[in-house]
Amino acid sequence: MDLKFNNSRKYISITVPSKTQTMSPHIKSVDDVVVLGMNLSKFNKLTQFFICVAGVFVFYLIYGYLQELIFSVEGFKSCGWYLTLVQFAFYSIFGLIELQLIQDKRRRIPGKTYMIIAFLTVGTMGLSNTSLGYLNYPTQVIFKCCKLIPVMLGGVFIQDVSAAICMSLGLIWFTLADSTTAPNFNLTGVVLISLALCADAVIGNVQEKAMKLHNASNSEMVLYSYSIGFVYILLGLTCTSGLGPAVTFCAKNPVRTYGYAFLFSLTGYFGISFVLALIKIFGALIAVTVTTGRKAMTIVLSFIFFAKPFTFQYVWSGLLVVLGIFLNVYSKNMDKIRLPSLYDLINKSVEARKSRTLAQTV
Repeated sequence: MDLKFNNSRKYISITVPSKTQTMSPHIKSVDDVVVLGMNLSKFNKLTQFFICVAGVFVFYLIYGYLQELIFSVEGFKSCGWYLTLVQFAFYSIFGLIELQLIQDKRRRIPGKTYMIIAFLTVGTMGLSNTSLGYLNYPTQVIFKCCKLIPVMLGGVFIQDVSAAICMSLGLIWFTLADSTTAPNFNLTGVVLISLALCADAVIGNVQEKAMKLHNASNSEMVLYSYSIGFVYILLGLTCTSGLGPAVTFCAKNPVRTYGYAFLFSLTGYFGISFVLALIKIFGALIAVTVTTGRKAMTIVLSFIFFAKPFTFQYVWSGLLVVLGIFLNVYSKNMDKIRLPSLYDLINKSVEARKSRTLAQTV
């Protein structure tokens, strides 16, 4: 569209480019959803959904399997922070590679904000990885399903109380089952994963606010947050003398440590790409539903592929946690999810009987 005002003294021309014209990569990214070099915007909604769900399940199920496989290596349970260091290094490299593939490489978010995000990311992933040295993998996953609890504690609503109670009781029941069946159960693991959940509950809001405020790309967020976090962990391991023993141990088993860690990091990086695409296209409600289903399948596969004690208390407590998650999601999306009331069901039953009676009369 061109607007021109011309007289003897002034000439003003205002041009508004159409959608088909070349624009900034960040403006185009609002309409185009690109995952691993594949533009999902070219497909219809149903195809986009199945691609995203397949990506989330495939990559994160492999991610979970590799994570438990690494910690099943004899002597590796004390190397949780070193695994996080290696994971952050790989994530930084992947983010740098992806950032080089886009035209706009400028850093948009201030360094101070990245320092905060990096600290929260270290707390989330470092404490989560380290907790596996003290907990069974299913217990860690069931805790990660309940990251909504610290969020709700930060802003309590009446409709959230029942959801928080269900998830809390489910966690307690699941943890008690773990303490009775696992000979190496340690409350330290519960404390670590609980702190990781608190950091995880905060980091999502901080990342979303920073990315919307400064219009930053996902690759920029990954590169700077994980590279700064890498420095944090490296300094921490150096000061606590935990770096040397971990490096020595992993050097003796490079394939089972660094090899697994590379695949573990790669699948995690790909998985989060599909989760972000799912959120962008279909919203948080669908994303939470899909990721919760993925975590449930991860727990089932953990009992199948890795020998561990089992009790049906795991099943009942897990279902209680799922119920709490559903109640929370439903309370936040009551306008999108409308469950039929008892009155509606009775009316439908009466109308169906009337229709049958009328059909028989005719």
